[in-house]
Amino acid sequence: MAPSNYRASICVYCGSRPGLDPVFAQSAAKVGDWLGRFGFRLVYGAGDTGIMGAVANAATRVGGQTLGIIPAHLANAEIEGEDRSDYIITENMHERKKVMFMNSDATVALPGGPGTLDELFEVLTWRQLGLHGKPVLLLNVAGFWNPLVTLIEHLVSMGFADQSFRDSLEVFDTTYALFDRLREIAGDAN
Repeated sequence: MAPSNYRASICVYCGSRPGLDPVFAQSAAKVGDWLGRFGFRLVYGAGDTGIMGAVANAATRVGGQTLGIIPAHLANAEIEGEDRSDYIITENMHERKKVMFMNSDATVALPGGPGTLDELFEVLTWRQLGLHGKPVLLLNVAGFWNPLVTLIEHLVSMGFADQSFRDSLEVFDTTYALFDRLREIAGDAN
């Protein structure tokens, strides 16, 4: 349960690169701005680059609280001195993912690469195994995640995952729909 100084704590998984379409960074900035303006704490990978930097910079610009979690081997490469509410340096990537998850009420995946996929699949698997009941949300910016959703549905249709695995991933095509769901989560978290 989130402390009273923010509505809920939302972990955002996303790329440390900007991607090729400017809409990815624009959507990330919109998410960060919204989280900061409406009293949510952003938990993220602590980097100041790419999509990750866009979401964190937007949250910080409007006075939002952030909690960055980064492993020591990435700290020098990805943190460039932006003013943040708080950050934690972990020993390794595994510990980073655990700390991010433990400090959140829900997770949201924005466009990203292998690291984002790793983080997303870990929390989905934990949920399928009954290790948590936290919402796992996917912002499908410009159809970026369509191939992944199709792959997950294929895994289900081929008998390698239960339908509950697919059902545990909530997919949103617009930031407005995502924001409505985050408001619901804040009501659940408090």
